[in-house]
Formats: sequence, C-alpha cells, structure tokens
Amino acid sequence: METGDGRAIQPLLCLAWLAASLPIVAAALPIPAAAGGRFLHGLLSAFSARGKTVRPSSSAAPSSSTTSSSKAKFTVPQKYFLHFYVVGVAVTTSLLIAISFYAYMKMTPLLPDPSSYSTIASHLVGSNSFSFGSVRSLTMEHKYRVWRTVFVLLLMEIQVLRRLYETEHVFHYSPSARMHIVGYLTGIFYYTAAPLSLASSSIPEAMDFLQGQIAEFIVKGRGRMPDLVIDSSSLIKPLLKLGWCQWIGAIIFIWGSLHQIRCHAILGSLRENKDSDEYVIPCGDWFSRVSCPHYLAELVIYLGMLIASGGSDISVWFLFIFVITNLSFAAVQTHKWYLQKFEDYPRSRYAIIPFVL
Repeated sequence: METGDGRAIQPLLCLAWLAASLPIVAAALPIPAAAGGRFLHGLLSAFSARGKTVRPSSSAAPSSSTTSSSKAKFTVPQKYFLHFYVVGVAVTTSLLIAISFYAYMKMTPLLPDPSSYSTIASHLVGSNSFSFGSVRSLTMEHKYRVWRTVFVLLLMEIQVLRRLYETEHVFHYSPSARMHIVGYLTGIFYYTAAPLSLASSSIPEAMDFLQGQIAEFIVKGRGRMPDLVIDSSSLIKPLLKLGWCQWIGAIIFIWGSLHQIRCHAILGSLRENKDSDEYVIPCGDWFSRVSCPHYLAELVIYLGMLIASGGSDISVWFLFIFVITNLSFAAVQTHKWYLQKFEDYPRSRYAIIPFVL
C-alpha cells in the first residue's frame, strides 16, 4: 500500500468523535427547558461528574440524598482514572512500536541523495521529467508523513506515561470520590481512540507490512529470516530532519505539559490528609486566571500535537474538537461548583480560557 491514506479507519474515528462531541455541544446550547434543554444538560452533567462534583452536599435534603444514593449505583471509584492511562500506554506503545518498525524498514533514508535524479531526467527526456519529479516528491512526502506519525506518537507516549505516573504518585483521591460509569467508559474510549486518530494515516500500511513480515516468518522459519540489526541513528535522524511544524508543535506541547505538571502538583497538595474530603481554593500558576488550568494545559498539549501532525489528518481535527468541547463542559461545571462552595472564591477567574470562557 503506497498511499496509506487510512481511508477505512479515519471515517470511523471521525464519526466516533462526532458522536461523542455533539451531545456535549447540545447540552451547552441555550435550548429551552420545554424542548428538553434542562434534561439534556442535567444528564450530561451527571455523566461527566467526578470527584467533588459527584458527591452530594452534607446539607442536602433527604429526598436529594436518596436520589444521590441511587445514582451512586452507576458510579465507580475515581481512582479508576488509572485504567485510562494503562489503556493509553498500551495502545500508544503498540502503535509506536509497529509504525516505528515500519518507518525504519521501509521509509529510510528520509531525505533524497544530494544528486537530483529529476534534474538528470529533465535533460534526458524533456517534458517527461515533470512526471518523474512529481512521483519522486510524492514518495518523499509519503516518507515524511510516516515519520511525522512516529513523532506525534512519541509526544502521546510522553503524555500518557506522565499521566500514569501522576495518577499513582501525585493525586490522592478520596475514598468517597466517585465518577459516573458513562464517564469511565468515555475515558476508556478516549485513550483508545486518541492514539488511533493520531496514527490513522499510517496504520493501514504499517499493519499490511507487519502482516507480510509475520507471513514470511511463518513460511520461511526463523533460520531463513535475515537478522534484524537496528541502527539507532537511523531511528533518530529522520525525526531530527522533520519540518518546522513538528518542532513548533513540540515546543507548544512541552509548554502545556510543564504547566499541567505544576497545576497537578498544586491540586495534589491540597489535601495533606489523604482520607479527608475537605477542599480549599487552589492558587498558583494558571489558577490565578482560570478555575481549571490543568484543562487549559490539556488544550495546549493537544494543540501542540495537532500542529506537530501537520494538520493534514481530519481525524486529528475531530479529536481536538472533542478535547475542546469535553474539557470546556467539565470546566464550566467545576467553576460553578467552586462558586457555590466558596463564598470568597475569586470572581475574576474564568472557567478554562481567560477572557473567553
């Protein structure tokens, strides 16, 4: 498969992201209560609730307490967040290994030789050189696209590994902290579909190549297969020769990651007693501007991935749209909770994006 455009998997991923995003957008719109707007908003709020926003207030009326206890039947411990990142690491690592192996075996060297064969052809065959040069440029673009996929998967690998570490060693979830089962399943879906979307343009050809290698191994046997010798420089050099989009995206990714690390450290330090349910107003870093700076940092992180991908894969755009809608909705809910919980909460803070939302 030469083009490897991922026509089979990309539409499915786009439809999945669209199906996940549309209910959130609908719940955020000012739909009249008579048309089901209040019901839809309440339903999405319940599904997305987790931690502090899912637990009933101690001053709740008996009837609301009964309702909350019935809803608790459809919740799981918030510490199950760990499962998201275990799945994310498993899927991302598998894709990274498979596509890196394919890129190393079939897409190196990345750059053409200094001597230009298209220039030689132009002297030999005249007008036909345009066709020859076009084929060659498409081949080089194809190589670049596969190595861009490896580059973006490396960023995703860093992200999920860091989140896995933070879930275990930074956050201290209260024993009573819960999240809705729909939110839990959405998280599992997200960390499966996100790396697939980032790699969707290269997955079909990489899988075809691996299937061919496995079939050859089965037919020939280990003794007749050539020894695999991996040159580390051949893995690193193509990544270093990628374009400015990849490095600008990586810088934005690092910027967002550093702020998210700081914000998560602040949130993780709020409860010194791990068994306590008490909350205090978080301060520091981007908390001076927004209520959910860790969500804002997540937007920056995935913006960096989008730029690093080159913006040519539609599934990555749909992924980014879901990230925006999902985190914005969750941030607004958290912002409202802060305003209700603390009378002295800073009114100058926005929910997630300064001066916008």
